[in-house]
Amino acid sequence: MKVTCVGAGPAGLWLAIATRVLDPAHEVTVLERRTAGSTDGWGIVYWDDLLQGIRRIDPPTAQAIRAGSVRWRGQRLFVEDAGPVHLGGTGFGMGRQLLLDVLARRARELGVRIAYEHDVRDLGELAGADLVVLADGARSRLRRSRADAFGTTERAGGDKHIWLGSSCPFPDFTFAFVETAAGWIWFHAYGFAGEASTVIVECTEPTWRRLGFDAMGDAASVAELSRIFARQLAGHPLRLRPDVSGASQWSTFTTVGNERWSAGNVTLLGDCAHTAHFSIGSGTRMAVEDASALSRAVAGRGPAELPAVLRRYEDERRPAVLDLQADADRSARWFEEVDRHIRRPPLEFGYALRMRRDPTAVDHSGAPPPSLRYGLHRATQWRLGRGARRVVAAGRQAVRDQRSLTA
Repeated sequence: MKVTCVGAGPAGLWLAIATRVLDPAHEVTVLERRTAGSTDGWGIVYWDDLLQGIRRIDPPTAQAIRAGSVRWRGQRLFVEDAGPVHLGGTGFGMGRQLLLDVLARRARELGVRIAYEHDVRDLGELAGADLVVLADGARSRLRRSRADAFGTTERAGGDKHIWLGSSCPFPDFTFAFVETAAGWIWFHAYGFAGEASTVIVECTEPTWRRLGFDAMGDAASVAELSRIFARQLAGHPLRLRPDVSGASQWSTFTTVGNERWSAGNVTLLGDCAHTAHFSIGSGTRMAVEDASALSRAVAGRGPAELPAVLRRYEDERRPAVLDLQADADRSARWFEEVDRHIRRPPLEFGYALRMRRDPTAVDHSGAPPPSLRYGLHRATQWRLGRGARRVVAAGRQAVRDQRSLTA
C-alpha cells in the first residue's frame, strides 16, 4: 500500500516509523510544508505511558527519545509568596525539535521518504496514494477544505494563553499564580533541555484586557510578563517563539472534534483529528497512540481492505480520545474559574488543582472532602512522604513496564 502523510510532526513521523516496522511492504511518504529543522514550539511534556507504547513497536525509537529527555520528579505549586505545595507525579520534558530530529532520522533509516518545503494545497495532488493521512495540525487547511465530509467542529475556550520559553531551569513541573491589580495570572512551566524551559502563561480574558495585553505588541507583553513573574523566574527573562511573525502569539485554545475521522481514502491523525486542552499535557501522547493504532490496522492489509482498516482505527481510538477530551474540558473549565478556587488555603487549593479532572474530588466551594487521597496529598508535603510515594509509584511503573514487554 502507498501511504502518504501530510505533516512531519510527531504524529506523522511516528506513523511512518510504526507503519514500516509493522509492515515493511508498505511504501510511506511524509510531506511537510516547513523547512527541515524548524518547528512550532519549545518543549513537550510526556509520561511513561508514551514511552511504553513506542517501545512495544520500535524499541530503538523509545531509547532515543528517553536519552534526549530530562525527567522531572514532582509537581510544585506557588501561590504568591506561599509554597511550595507539592502535588506529586513524575514525567519527562524534551525539546520539540530534538524529538522531531529523532523521529525523522529513524524514519529515514526505515526507508521512509520525507519531503520538506512541500506544501500540499489540494488533496487532488495526492491522487497516487492508496491512503492519505492528514497530520498537519489543528488548523489543517486540507481538513477545513472538507469540513462537511468530516463533520468538523472547532470550539474556542475562555482563557487567553501564550507559549513562551525561558532559561530558568525548572527541576519540577511548576505552577505559579500571581495576583495583579487586574486579576490572577499564572503559568505552567517545565524544563526540557539543560536550562531551557517551556512557560505557558494563562489568564482569563477580562484580566488579559485589564492588563492591557490586547493593546500591546508581543514584545511589550513578554517584557511585562517577565516583570510580573520576575520572582518566580528568578530574574530570567521570558522569550517569544522566533518562528512566529505577524499575528499575535496570544491565543485561546481551540478544541477540535470530528464526527468522522475518514472520508474516502483520507483519514485524520493527531491534532488534525482532535485536540485536548494543554493543561492535561496529552497532545503528543494522543498523536502517538493514534499513529500506533493506524499502523497496526494497516499492517498486512491492501488497498481493497482500506474501508475496514479505517473503521478499525477509528473504533479503537475514538473512545479513548473522547475520554481524554472530557478530562481536558474539566481541566480547562477549572482554570477558567480560578477566582472561585484560589481563595482557599494553598494546601487546599493545591489539592483542587491536582484533582481538577475529577468532578467528585472537590465540592462547589473548592474545599476538599475528607478522603484518603487528601491524606496522601498532605503527606506529600513532607520529604519522607514524597520519597515513599515515589517508591510506590516506581514499583507500579516497573510492573506496568514488565507487562508491556510481555504483552
